[in-house]
Amino acid sequence: MKMKASRFYTYAAALIIGLSACNKQLDTAPSNAVSEDIVLKNIDNLNTISEGTWAAMMDDFYGGTFSNPGFKTIALTSDAMGDDAALITTKYGFPAAYRFTQLNDKTQPRVSAIWGQLYKIINNSNIIIANADKVDGDATAKSVAKGQALALRAHIYLTIASFYQFSYLKDSLTKTAPIYTEPTTGATVGNPKASLKEIYELIFSDLQQAKTLLTGYDRPAKYKINADVVNGLLARAYLNTGRWVQAAAAADEAQRDYPLMAPAEYSKGFNDVNNSEWIWGHPEIPSQSDGSYSFHFLDVSSASSYYYSFMADPFFGELFEAGDIRKTLFSWDGSAVAREGYLQYKKFKFRGDQTADLVLMRSAEAILIKAEGYARAGNLTEGINALNQLRTARGARAFDGTGATQASLVKEILVERRKELWGEGFGLSDIIRNQLAVVRKPYVDASGDDIKVTVVTPDGTSKQVAAKYHTALKFADGTAFVPNSPYYIFVIPQAEEQNNPNLNN
Repeated sequence: MKMKASRFYTYAAALIIGLSACNKQLDTAPSNAVSEDIVLKNIDNLNTISEGTWAAMMDDFYGGTFSNPGFKTIALTSDAMGDDAALITTKYGFPAAYRFTQLNDKTQPRVSAIWGQLYKIINNSNIIIANADKVDGDATAKSVAKGQALALRAHIYLTIASFYQFSYLKDSLTKTAPIYTEPTTGATVGNPKASLKEIYELIFSDLQQAKTLLTGYDRPAKYKINADVVNGLLARAYLNTGRWVQAAAAADEAQRDYPLMAPAEYSKGFNDVNNSEWIWGHPEIPSQSDGSYSFHFLDVSSASSYYYSFMADPFFGELFEAGDIRKTLFSWDGSAVAREGYLQYKKFKFRGDQTADLVLMRSAEAILIKAEGYARAGNLTEGINALNQLRTARGARAFDGTGATQASLVKEILVERRKELWGEGFGLSDIIRNQLAVVRKPYVDASGDDIKVTVVTPDGTSKQVAAKYHTALKFADGTAFVPNSPYYIFVIPQAEEQNNPNLNN
């Protein structure tokens, strides 16, 4: 048996995506009849594939449904399955992920959509990597194209390693997903699953090559991958694999040119790629803004938001103290009866034209990786310094390191990651990485009654209502949340099992 051609892009299909996404034209045959030799003619054509791949990654609705708005689908899924987003389950999009009934079911459309898109991005990256040195064009442009494709491929394999298997530190030899490093076509025979160790070996190799090729590259826009983005990806990969010193060093390099935003900037909606601390992000414009659709789930306060389903867990709100700029973003919703008592966290807001840029990496994350890397390596002083750099910038009380242990400091840093990175896609991946259990509790008083909170109705009236909290407090089978549960792991779709006879070899 051979793999179905629909699972991967051929050369011509990759170019068609590039053309449609970038509105570029080649002086050749129609786009539905482009031959391979034309696609691989010069660096401009490879860059067209690159631009189209990126646009499709960020702005295509995966699986043809509004519930999968581009690559941010994975981030939304991760946070829906975590501790701190209390979803309104009557709203469209992510209730099944929130209840842990979707990503463990190989027949679910979202499972197929995510898997298919990840491997399409890998294949388009492979096309560029395989041909960048061969095509006509400027040598520097070819090096940049190849470096960015290597980094993007590493980013996708890092995503696969983060969600399709348990922690590397639990068992690095566990089989996870196939590796492809060459372009595939309909005639390509499927590869077997590789181990986490093998996947991370490829990730590190790709990123080290990318760093060499991209050093000195002055990118024209923040969606382009440069050496800073590569360092950030290295920091994530080092953290996942327990290489603590290397994680701290790479994170330090990544964040140097991206100062933490002023407190007043924090409340502007996390929608602007020009924010000083965004290392990597995707700009959106009204004519190409499907990725902005993710804000319909995250934006819980704008009148233009359709779903506003990602409310905050009340216990999450209590992690923040007075004086912390992030604390000011919380309010109890009283805008409609169906929403009364949910805790809004107004971190994400649409711009006036109902677009929003998409964050992929920030210096705040890098600083927290640096703090965790130092702490886990036993350098508590530097770990505390990095943690307090972020806390001070947010107006929070500095962590008092008097009597701190490695365990207490790491615990504090992991809480700070939850506070700082809410809604950016680390909810489930951090639980998997640290071999933790999901924690969701009823928000009740000592007698077991729902805690009452004050809401303000649209006419300005204040009233007391019962606070809303998580409705999914256990797995769907009634068992308690535990570490290393198979419910946390994204399954490989049924179609892949059927079409790849070598998958489990």
